[in-house]
Amino acid sequence: MSVEIASANHIGPAPDRDEIIRVIGLYVDGFGSHDPGMFRKAFHPSARISFTWFDGHLQTDLILDEIEGWANWETRVTGRILAVVQAGDVATVVLGFDPDDDPVQRWVDVHTLLRIDGTWKIMSKTATDARRADWAADRSLILASS
Repeated sequence: MSVEIASANHIGPAPDRDEIIRVIGLYVDGFGSHDPGMFRKAFHPSARISFTWFDGHLQTDLILDEIEGWANWETRVTGRILAVVQAGDVATVVLGFDPDDDPVQRWVDVHTLLRIDGTWKIMSKTATDARRADWAADRSLILASS
């Protein structure tokens, strides 16, 4: 195996940043909305979720298996966009996920997106309980929107 390593992290511009954040917003605003269609607009039908609970236990599922429960969860969520990286038709968003009324249910997500036929869709969500997320769990890390 051969891997070349750049001398520094190189993150270019994210020209579709507003559209990428709009899609992530559908995901965040879908919680407690009683509208599973919001999740269907955000996620590709084959999207997967992989996450670790506080105790380190790994769980994986198909996103479509989760959206009814998410839409009917009786809470609202505040999302914190920590990073957006775009390279052409692929993007990644690091998101702080903070339920407004349950601090134990805080998470840090990494969403991968693809632009398919001109439309951004979340293809996967990888997450960990915020208590396992080091610096990213800090709720004071709220970046100003551009």
